[in-house]
Amino acid sequence: MQIGLIGLGQMGSGIAANILKAGHELTVYNRTRAKAEALVSEGAKVANRPADACRGEAVITMLANDAAVEDTVYGDGGVLASLSKSAIHISSSTISVALSTRLAADHARKGQRYVAAPVFGRPEAAAAAKLFVVAAGAPDAVKTVMPVFDAIGQRTFTVSENASAANIIKLSGNFLIASVIESLGEAMALVGKAGIDKHQYLEILTSTLFGAPVYKTYGSLIADAKFEPAGFAAPLGLKDVRLALAAGDDLRVPLPLASLLRDRYLTLLANGGENLDWSAIAGLAAKDAGTK
Repeated sequence: MQIGLIGLGQMGSGIAANILKAGHELTVYNRTRAKAEALVSEGAKVANRPADACRGEAVITMLANDAAVEDTVYGDGGVLASLSKSAIHISSSTISVALSTRLAADHARKGQRYVAAPVFGRPEAAAAAKLFVVAAGAPDAVKTVMPVFDAIGQRTFTVSENASAANIIKLSGNFLIASVIESLGEAMALVGKAGIDKHQYLEILTSTLFGAPVYKTYGSLIADAKFEPAGFAAPLGLKDVRLALAAGDDLRVPLPLASLLRDRYLTLLANGGENLDWSAIAGLAAKDAGTK
């Protein structure tokens, strides 16, 4: 396929490399051009502007937040103005349910197709083509871009013809991850202050009832207090929790734990945690307990 990709952060760069490895033609755009040029040796073409990445059968956006997606899609020479009829916008960014709904409607009015396809997995999973893709949109559009998902992930879940369903699944999933991080942080603060080795404690957890990857991945970061470099930065964690709360507001679903998590992220950022991994909220529990 002829594919464009806009956004070459830690996730986008890994995704781009695997699309190229799968034999697709790829044109990449990033505001910091050097990140795009780094992929030339792997076969990518570099776009000078977003419009130049929209000339093929599909374009993927992997951007930080709603504002970045809106600017890229609706700005001058953006995706909406540049994508040809029947071409597909694959939105893999973690964005609000409201924006995803708007994108689906606006692309349809232009005769274009839209697939929401957020992913689960940290940058190392993106680099290893081990992401989990949650896809939603018109069945013909999802089928058309399935080779792209096969190139970047280990499994794709097709969930609905309603594109925003994928986004609410992604937001609820990130809310659950943040909840695990907070609870792990509190539990490790408890055992740590009791003089129990945190690594041994984690081995007991993950060898018994808590063997899920989320406990192993984040448990190790918390036990080691290794919050830099950030695989997923704390401000993005706050953003996702806020988006989950907004979805809850719209559907009249109270999310009291999400409110707690919002405050934890605000506390982390207020204390200089801007560049830390989002798992660094676990360190707040140790601080509250009077330990390192």
